[in-house]
Amino acid sequence: MKKHRALLTLLAAIFICCLFAACASVEPVETCLTGKRYGLFHGLLHGFITPVSFVASLFDSKVAIYAINNSGGWYNFGFLLGSGGWGFLAGNRSKKGD
Repeated sequence: MKKHRALLTLLAAIFICCLFAACASVEPVETCLTGKRYGLFHGLLHGFITPVSFVASLFDSKVAIYAINNSGGWYNFGFLLGSGGWGFLAGNRSKKGD
């Protein structure tokens, strides 16, 4: 039963990642430097989709993990929180039965 639960959790995580990856847009670097500036909430989103962005960047050179044109500290903070969220998905259950 634990294997089935782990498999379902993995499939759900992959599905959620695909949904978030669909939100990621690709902009040329020149446009990023003069276009929209990304802040805290975009940092959270970009941090959360980092694993998906990384895999996509292996196959497409137009995909970036980190927004170049950001607001500085707040974007970095959001990115850090978003990418750190993957550790929380692992959980911290007590092992009372072992």
